[in-house]
Amino acid sequence: MEADTTPEPIPDDLRQFEALEAIIRRLHGPEGCPWDREQTHESLRPHLLEEAYELLEAIDSGKGDAIAEELGDVLLQVLMHSAVAERTGEFEFGDVYSRIAAKLVARHPHVFADAEAETAEDVRESWEVLKQKERPNRPRLEGVPATLPALAESQTIQGRARRAGFDWPDIHGPLEKLSEEITELALAETDEDREEEFGDVLFVIAHIAATMGIDGEQALRKANGKFRRRFGLVEQWANEESLDLQEMDIDALDELWTRAKALERGEL
Repeated sequence: MEADTTPEPIPDDLRQFEALEAIIRRLHGPEGCPWDREQTHESLRPHLLEEAYELLEAIDSGKGDAIAEELGDVLLQVLMHSAVAERTGEFEFGDVYSRIAAKLVARHPHVFADAEAETAEDVRESWEVLKQKERPNRPRLEGVPATLPALAESQTIQGRARRAGFDWPDIHGPLEKLSEEITELALAETDEDREEEFGDVLFVIAHIAATMGIDGEQALRKANGKFRRRFGLVEQWANEESLDLQEMDIDALDELWTRAKALERGEL
């Protein structure tokens, strides 16, 4: 008897998760899309990264419609990887759902059991303790993806070390360390030494950000955006006045930059 290859019906209500899952299954089914059926975890990898960054950009925009759309694109990537795995026999859609569901229940005993957690910090501490109990012999820094942006990786590994008690007692320690590292950078004599010392400066800055509750990636992204806006004004004014930035001295450039800052602050 031949296997039933009748496509799974698509529910009419597209707001339901079952409809999206049925669409993905149809795309990866025997009569589905040739492109989708050729995809692998490796071929989809760059799309997941791209969609994640597009979601971050949408979140920064503060526009709900854009966030909803990009969340859908990220969810699509999760389901595409699940469909690839189901098609190749690695695991099924349900395995993805059950594992995260079980993890959420296990790590929220203050919600699903009789543990207590009154603040967000209590929850964070409990989460780390429970993670460590799940894998008692696992090094604390194991599992931090090396593919993370370097600043995010630095904050993540330092955060884990801090929660293990490896930290200065207050902000004064890392601030003093930053001053020390900047001095060492200034005194470095070779390219190799300068690169190493510069890395140490960034590492301490990441620690300071985490200690102050600052997301280093987000803070730098905002600083980049601010520079883009202000430099755009400087460039615009220079063009309007037929000036060549490369030929202007530092005082003239600084004057334009000061104007851009004042305009952005509403002082002009």
